[in-house]
Amino acid sequence: MSASAPSSSGSSTGKRPPVFVITGTSGEGKSTLARMLLERVPELELAVSATTRARRPGEENGREYYFIDREEFDRRLAADEFLEWVEWPWGEHKRAGTLWSEIERITGKGRPVLLELETGGALAVRDRIPGSITIFITAPNREELERRLRARGTESEGEIEERLAQALEQSKLAGEFAYTVVNDQLERAIDELEGIVRREIAASRA
Repeated sequence: MSASAPSSSGSSTGKRPPVFVITGTSGEGKSTLARMLLERVPELELAVSATTRARRPGEENGREYYFIDREEFDRRLAADEFLEWVEWPWGEHKRAGTLWSEIERITGKGRPVLLELETGGALAVRDRIPGSITIFITAPNREELERRLRARGTESEGEIEERLAQALEQSKLAGEFAYTVVNDQLERAIDELEGIVRREIAASRA
């Protein structure tokens, strides 16, 4: 499969439906905001990533992720089937990425795409899909970010420290994205995010 931008065949106007990318570091609330955005803007469809990490309790294949082994991931990577991919620097260095076929599946139905990615993946999408709309989610300060990470209870102390260090570096990239939303109050942040998405969808159809 050749790595190329998805076609515009799913749009009655001949334009490709917009691709939205929500990014930010762990603990800044991007997953919560993405979930709320899908509820508020039901025409959006979430692009599901593929990952080599183990499935967590309550997760389903094809909903949170496509769970594949490292061998299959590497085979698809060698075939240039990934739009973007990342190897997480903590834990067991698992990989995750978005397949081009997932973008084509959604845009082929004429629906806007929503991606929730780490910053490196978001920058790759920005560069490889012209016109994609990137949105950086940030916590109001480092103390609040640390509190949120600890409240999740899914990482060890060492992993929390690694994520905090990574967050400080990734926050320097905020200016690389089209929009920045500060998640200080959830309702205010989702209102702002919804407004951005609805304006961009309307503009894509004008």
